[in-house]
Amino acid sequence: MKELFEKAARGEPTERPPVWMMRQAGRYLPEYRELREDYTFLEAISTPEVAAEISLQPWERFQPDGIVMYSDILTVLEPLDFSYHLESGVGPVVENPVDEPGDTEREQGDVRDELWYVGDLLERLSAELGDRAAVLGFAGGPFTLAAYVCEGTPSRSFMQVRRLRAEHPEAFERLLEAFTDVLVEYVEFQVESGADAIQLFDTYAGLLSPTDYRELLLPYHREVLETVDVPTIMFARNVGGNLGLLEDSGADVVGLDWTVDLETAREELGDVAIQGNLDPALLYGDSDTVRERTRDVIDAAGDAGHILNLGHGVDRNTPVENVEAFFETAKKVA
Repeated sequence: MKELFEKAARGEPTERPPVWMMRQAGRYLPEYRELREDYTFLEAISTPEVAAEISLQPWERFQPDGIVMYSDILTVLEPLDFSYHLESGVGPVVENPVDEPGDTEREQGDVRDELWYVGDLLERLSAELGDRAAVLGFAGGPFTLAAYVCEGTPSRSFMQVRRLRAEHPEAFERLLEAFTDVLVEYVEFQVESGADAIQLFDTYAGLLSPTDYRELLLPYHREVLETVDVPTIMFARNVGGNLGLLEDSGADVVGLDWTVDLETAREELGDVAIQGNLDPALLYGDSDTVRERTRDVIDAAGDAGHILNLGHGVDRNTPVENVEAFFETAKKVA
């Protein structure tokens, strides 16, 4: 329920944790795979009626408390005139990556005009769901976006963006500023179009040292998250013992990957709400194990300020019956 989600995001006690899954609209669902046979990924996310149908497929099956829009973090490359496509087995490929410092000088287009289809999608979801579930918008964080456009393709280390930061710090900062400016307009647009909450995915921020994160990235996270007056969720992977950095972003909710102990996180974060954090790989076990481990997460998080989720996105080959077990477990808590 939307009300349940909003109460948890405010850190309030709830009779059960609201629940949704990162990547819950996606390839593990047979109906998704069938629909995608007629559309490329970019066609699907940029055609609002198709994206709305995909976004709502998990609602039809599981009735999660949050319905995340079917989109991609790289859509905001478009207003900065970066082109990208998806390659099977590779992932997103930026066709005109940053090869030299001058490539970080970008002119921003009209976010609302170029990304109109995202607004249309959110309006459709809000009209369909009403108060039955929270409509969740999202955006990629500035460092993660910079990492993609510097590398050109997915990478384990994203050395090129870290090299840019060391060799050409002014160009690095210029790139972060460019993405932050776009993101501020983008999250405003999402809320205007019906998003009830915004999650900022700066997934690769954990590649930075704590000092670099605090000095170089934290001010930009604050700028984006302070833009809107709906609940905000901050998610980054592999931050380990530096959860305070995510708390300092000003987000209402800190998203946790599966490597974080929830009881330790509660001690470090105090009254800040948390989201997570079942290991997505555990959904390959049998349904009884999924239920047991999901209950473990719920028990460890406590009954106030917890949004149940995975520690990252659900994997494409995950058995549907185990996803169902995950959602059912959350809803039976009382």
